[in-house]
Amino acid sequence: MLVRSLGLAATLLVAGWLSGCGASFPPLSPDATASISADGSASGAAYPTTGSEKPDGMPTPFGDPNATASGAGGREVIQNPTVADIMAPSPLPEMSWGRPDAPVTIVQYASLTCPHCRNFHQTTFPELKRRLIDTGRVRYILREFPIGKTSGNATIALRCAPPDKYLELYGKFMDQQASWVSQEVRLDAIYAVARQVGMTRPQFDACLQNQGMIENLKWVKDRGRKLGIVGTPNFFIGTKLIKKELTFTEIADYVEQASRNGTPTAAANP
Repeated sequence: MLVRSLGLAATLLVAGWLSGCGASFPPLSPDATASISADGSASGAAYPTTGSEKPDGMPTPFGDPNATASGAGGREVIQNPTVADIMAPSPLPEMSWGRPDAPVTIVQYASLTCPHCRNFHQTTFPELKRRLIDTGRVRYILREFPIGKTSGNATIALRCAPPDKYLELYGKFMDQQASWVSQEVRLDAIYAVARQVGMTRPQFDACLQNQGMIENLKWVKDRGRKLGIVGTPNFFIGTKLIKKELTFTEIADYVEQASRNGTPTAAANP
């Protein structure tokens, strides 16, 4: 579904549509990291931390962008991930919207407690969905990258929602961050959001004890780290990894680039 040079989720659009608009886009800085929430134990790991966490809270390889797995505590980071690397089969279903064979695929990595993810969801995603996803030009994949224990618990609940309620619940967690996000995990506040899509308290409580789900979510996050994800939101568009919150104009430019380069994102997904 994507090509060589990735890092977190984002892929979109059709070149014809962009050229038809006659849009002129400013140059982008794909490595900008100012507008992301950084991963690391300093903010409280979503799941138990391990010896691979440095004192500064950043997983070992991310203290040095050129580091790869070597010796104890190291994490492998793929320097130039291929489409196959990005779209490696997951133990959890990919949560995606849009045509499976859309010309471009966007992969976004998000944490439910991330304010930049909230802003993106509220200000950019509606236009992205209306103009690119709903029209069949883009397939959008949302992958979980929980940062902090509160985000970890909310993410488990999110995955327990029916698939057709996933994006709705994701939006509610984003829109209502102020009501449930805090340094201490407040399960009642998290459940107050989850029940808005019909989840019962017994379902919610059972979900948080689902060790299989927890292990699978760990796999999703670890896969993201291996691809170079360092925080949220991070995006893959084609095989290009963008480590910052994007505007719609920036997304359109990256999508145009992916289309022009013939990034075979759709073909990689059966």
